[in-house]
Amino acid sequence: MSQAAIDRAVAEQASWMEDLLVALVEQPTVLGAEEGGQALMARAFADCGLEVESIAMDAAAIRADPRHSPFSWDVAGKRNVVATWRGEGGGVGGGRSVVLNGHVDVVPPASETLWTSPPFVARRDGDWLYGRGAGDMKAGLVAMVGAVKALRDAGISLRGDVTLQSVVEEECTGNGALQCLLAGSGAGADAAVLTEPHHDHFTLAQVGVLWFHVDVRGVPAHAARASTSGFNALDAVHRVLAELRALEAELNAERAGHAWYADHEHPINLNPGILHGGDWASTVPAEATLSCRLALYPGQDPADLQRRVEAAVARVPFGATVRYSGFRCEGCQVDADEPVVRVLGDAYRSVHRAPAALRATTATTDARHFVARGIPAICFGPEAEDIHGIDERVSLPSVGEVARVLARFLVAWCGESNDKGPPVSAAHGGESSHVHR
Repeated sequence: MSQAAIDRAVAEQASWMEDLLVALVEQPTVLGAEEGGQALMARAFADCGLEVESIAMDAAAIRADPRHSPFSWDVAGKRNVVATWRGEGGGVGGGRSVVLNGHVDVVPPASETLWTSPPFVARRDGDWLYGRGAGDMKAGLVAMVGAVKALRDAGISLRGDVTLQSVVEEECTGNGALQCLLAGSGAGADAAVLTEPHHDHFTLAQVGVLWFHVDVRGVPAHAARASTSGFNALDAVHRVLAELRALEAELNAERAGHAWYADHEHPINLNPGILHGGDWASTVPAEATLSCRLALYPGQDPADLQRRVEAAVARVPFGATVRYSGFRCEGCQVDADEPVVRVLGDAYRSVHRAPAALRATTATTDARHFVARGIPAICFGPEAEDIHGIDERVSLPSVGEVARVLARFLVAWCGESNDKGPPVSAAHGGESSHVHR
């Protein structure tokens, strides 16, 4: 199939992709409410003529894996949605398999009053679509399934398998992608592409992330006697934060030993994200909790960072304890000479007439779970702005461009079979009742 024919096939999906994106954005798929988005993704996979499978979140299986992130919430009833386009078989110059992965969960919208329009109402303004999760990363899900639908509707057959995954909990643990791999979905693939909003570059390296919570005990007293009795837990948090900032500075001073980050001005970021404390304005607070995110370099063990965090907190002259829930994950990196980087790079250049930059990110993604299992995984997806911020938006033309790149990549990577059948209609697909556990 010529590149021009691939482009035409993708262009024919433009309205379908935009409609899917709008529907996804209007599902408020924050932690614990992901099912509305997953139902849409199951329907989208079925629209490609693929059999859809649900991979249920299994708390015991996740916790048994050494690379899981700890969690304190109930995952019962949650599912990841997957489908596999089976190839016609391997052969010289083709037959490689790939996972296309994206997450349906989004972060909370922060202060809704600051948004120009409601965060879970998709609003189009010119070439931009606004809404929480539009860029991070529902547009990426749309681009990857749009590429597959375009090829299948055009009657293309591939030699290698293409596995589609829509996962949960990427924004807090990464345990959704882990559950897929534990269930066998994507395990043993030759490569993975995660369609995160990295539009003009491929992300080959990423930091690890640790979420931790510092609990401080105070001594309650009447506010009228605050200067002579009581111990203010909220005031004490400032002392804890000062020690954590000192640790952050130490970690950034170590960047010279990490090739991908040696020239980065500030790769390790501490974010004090949540502060809870006190129960009455006229009472000295009895307790407070500071919840933070801190990064670590590829190759570093999260357990080592935990020890450094605990040592920093121990330097404060009062009792404070550290506990963990959420991200506890290592960083990862992929060599620039991996075949997937070259082949996807060729597809990118063929569309954009310029090479994609190769970069590291100071965030984490689910790519680490694939890399840990020997599957080279890189991130590339649509152009987005203000992700996790106010008025998050995604460029609609970039969604089509990414779908074109991915479609060209799939043909080159998996290999096109000479045995082409008729176009596959949605009637041949459907959602299976089989659930992996």
